[in-house]
Amino acid sequence: MIRGIIFDYGGTLDTGGDHWSEVIWRAYQQAGVAVDKAEFREAYVYAERELARTRHILPEHNFGDLLLIKMRLELQWLSEQGLFPPAQVEAKAGEIAGICYHSARSKVEEAAPVLEELSKKYKLVLVSNFYGNVETVLRDFGIDKYFPKIVESAVVGVRKPDPKIFSLGVEALGCKPDETVVVGDSYRKDIEPAEKIGCKAIWIKGKGWTDEEDAQTYPNTISDIREVPGMLQKFDQN
Repeated sequence: MIRGIIFDYGGTLDTGGDHWSEVIWRAYQQAGVAVDKAEFREAYVYAERELARTRHILPEHNFGDLLLIKMRLELQWLSEQGLFPPAQVEAKAGEIAGICYHSARSKVEEAAPVLEELSKKYKLVLVSNFYGNVETVLRDFGIDKYFPKIVESAVVGVRKPDPKIFSLGVEALGCKPDETVVVGDSYRKDIEPAEKIGCKAIWIKGKGWTDEEDAQTYPNTISDIREVPGMLQKFDQN
């Protein structure tokens, strides 16, 4: 019997399975930022590494704040490479961040009824690679009540795909691994490490970062978080 569920956050609850780079790339296009995708991906990687090196994101920052900081870093890098007008950095960063925030809020609103339903039957824990502000993000989106315990990489000092972070999630649930299902959007960072410690897993699969992940197959794959309850019933029946 399944007793507990570990949810990932970014890409699972806020994008419907798409890698966040895809959400931001679409926002670039909507905002009329004329760079090619290869250039964008370099800017995306730069910003992620800079956020890992330097504490730009503070615990009180909500998701809108986070997105604005990330978009500034990306566009500033592009401007330094001569690929984007420096004078437009602030305005376009705000526009892109707003588009992405609206997209994330819409996806979380789709996920909330599923979390509500599941929370009545199962223990829920969030396990996420994040910047130290995931509690503020969840509170801003109104879904913090579903996750009484959170395991966040910036807090515990362990990052996916290290299976140890999922062991911490299982411990927080108070369940055994074989009583736990991990729901995530990344095969490498969620599904593989979850199975390594004996958990079952559900892959919410959208557009990934690499062609290799897009080509990856897995038996317990869904395309919509609203399919999770049905998958859990199958686990319980087996």
